[in-house]
Amino acid sequence: MTVAPTAQAVSTNAVPDHRLTVVVPMYNEVENVEPFVTAVHDALGNYPFEWELIIVNDGSRDGTQQALDEQARLRGPHVRPIHLWRNFRQTAAMQAGIDAARGDVIVTLDGDLQNDPKDIPKLVARLLREDLDLVAGWRQNRQDGLWLRKVPSRIANRLIRKITQLEFQDLGCSLKAYRASVLKRVSLYGEMHRFIPAWMATVTSPARMAEEPVSHHARTRGESKYGISRTLRVVLDLLAVNFFLRFSGRPGHFFGGVGLAVGLVGGLILSYLAVLKMLGENIGGRPLLWLGFFCVLGGLQFLTTGVLAELLIRIYYDRGEVAPYHTSEAPQLNADTAWHHTP
Repeated sequence: MTVAPTAQAVSTNAVPDHRLTVVVPMYNEVENVEPFVTAVHDALGNYPFEWELIIVNDGSRDGTQQALDEQARLRGPHVRPIHLWRNFRQTAAMQAGIDAARGDVIVTLDGDLQNDPKDIPKLVARLLREDLDLVAGWRQNRQDGLWLRKVPSRIANRLIRKITQLEFQDLGCSLKAYRASVLKRVSLYGEMHRFIPAWMATVTSPARMAEEPVSHHARTRGESKYGISRTLRVVLDLLAVNFFLRFSGRPGHFFGGVGLAVGLVGGLILSYLAVLKMLGENIGGRPLLWLGFFCVLGGLQFLTTGVLAELLIRIYYDRGEVAPYHTSEAPQLNADTAWHHTP
């Protein structure tokens, strides 16, 4: 995976024709709605290709919904707010925006103005010029608190790289550009938004992914709503990522290996006790007997219940009949309408 040098301005010459969808989750960001929409239009106002802006209101209760609707009224139909019924969290909000996206290229970023919309053309240009499926932002000069944001992020990135074998430096950066046809093959739930490169590696080659240095700004309005409290959920989802990357085609090998190991311990214990019994010793009151019995039972459960549970939850989301969010009804748009056109 290669990293290109940072550039202040990116020419769109020789960039293949495309339509761009910008997807942004927001939760209680009423202070940032107008500045963010303005920043996107400043960055893409002269963009030579058609684009739309989808902002997903993740169940906000501070006036974000009304502010988004006002911006859509003022800016035009290419600004498309989506309002979730409640706070389904960042991953579900991002999935809602991806599902509604109509562009050939999808760019995701946060709505707190820490990601700079001016980096969008640079990421899209590299994605299309180099025929990639993902270009991820890399916040080389991150403007966040050291102990609450930077240190946990560095630890998480190192752990994620170790488990996924993907050499991304900054998986936590929401600013990413995707080829829509590939991204839409991945279903997001839990805290999976930070593992999207790993999930995409199940449908495309890591050689078709790259990382690009991007700007990062300190938050000037409001406060982070997706904070350090998500750490435990991230760890649990990382285990799921590891499972599906290594065992999605052979889940029995994972659960079977654990089940056989636990069952083997139980079998050895019971065999040892059986020998003692044949030698005339009384084993009925030994705690070791119960330990051996439950190890064998636990091994059988790993071989059956675990496999069924993991496969069923994957099927539940991948059938396409359910989504990890619920949204208010939005008008159905024709594929050729409600795009931003450069005058």
